[in-house]
Amino acid sequence: MKKNDMAKEDLRRKYIRLRESLSPAEREAFSAGAGERILRLPEFREAGTVMLYRAVRGEMNLDGIPEAPESAGKRFVYPKCLGKEIMEAYLPAGWERGAFGIPEPADGSERVPPEEIDLVICPGTAFDGEGHRLGMGGGYYDRFLPKCRKAVKLMAAFEAQRAEGLPAGETDVSMDLVVTEKAVLRTGKGEGKCG
Repeated sequence: MKKNDMAKEDLRRKYIRLRESLSPAEREAFSAGAGERILRLPEFREAGTVMLYRAVRGEMNLDGIPEAPESAGKRFVYPKCLGKEIMEAYLPAGWERGAFGIPEPADGSERVPPEEIDLVICPGTAFDGEGHRLGMGGGYYDRFLPKCRKAVKLMAAFEAQRAEGLPAGETDVSMDLVVTEKAVLRTGKGEGKCG
């Protein structure tokens, strides 16, 4: 394992512990606050197709966003892992447990091409002020996001996940925005349009 990969693993463990150390009540309140911030973003209001995720292991839970009045008329798609390194977006026809225990769109769901996605809301384990995102280590989002050519890339995270100077490799995709329970961080580092 390379030095950069070992550093990422140590950071990943640290920030997962910090994320999971929040009480269920804190996670619920902070998730609701961040969800409200996301609903007010111009990038959200202008998006026709939004890629969201289903929270696991203490991640910020944004399940209420599709039911919000601000979401009327939007299409919400979700990630589905199709192999060791492949993730695609699907309009769910139902839910099933994926390979990593994450709820995923069930068989029979409609695949949505990444170029149709306007906003991708990503989970993660940590972020920094430059918009670098540390995921769970599988690289699924880092391989998928470059295909979302017109999408704004947003990470939803708790302030407890804020780090200083995360290591970033050539294939790591930076975020345009990070939204927490306290702030909206506009980095301008990602490849998507940023309002």
